[in-house]
Amino acid sequence: MGVSGKKYFEDIAVGHHAESGEQVVDREEMLEFSCRYDPQYFHIDPEAAKASVFGEVVASGLFTTVVWRRLDHQISGDLAWICGVAWKDARWPKAVRAGDRLRARWECVSKRESSSDPRRGVIEMDYALINQNGETVFSCRSVNLIERRC
Repeated sequence: MGVSGKKYFEDIAVGHHAESGEQVVDREEMLEFSCRYDPQYFHIDPEAAKASVFGEVVASGLFTTVVWRRLDHQISGDLAWICGVAWKDARWPKAVRAGDRLRARWECVSKRESSSDPRRGVIEMDYALINQNGETVFSCRSVNLIERRC
């Protein structure tokens, strides 16, 4: 780990992983987000959503991703990030419902030095958001730029 408390490219190995604490999905926060950003009836209207394939109001995939990011920051906020550059295979295989208890997970699956800038490394991570039943509700592989110690 660096003097600043940051973890650099050299500090992360393939196979390293981390898992966050839990966050309970708040119904009002979920509805407010959907009303503003993804106003599909099964995200915002409890009565109409009863007739949907979900049988009740469910979180927007965008909201689910925001919860993942908030939780991921708990476990990767100390990495010397430059930025993310790509997501591969983003998926939302299970609907998120109010009251679900979610936790984030990451695992480093590959890493290499940047070919264009020796101050950077490229790390690919598998990300997942898991509910209280152990079911994945969001996943993706992310390509990230991270500072090198040099």
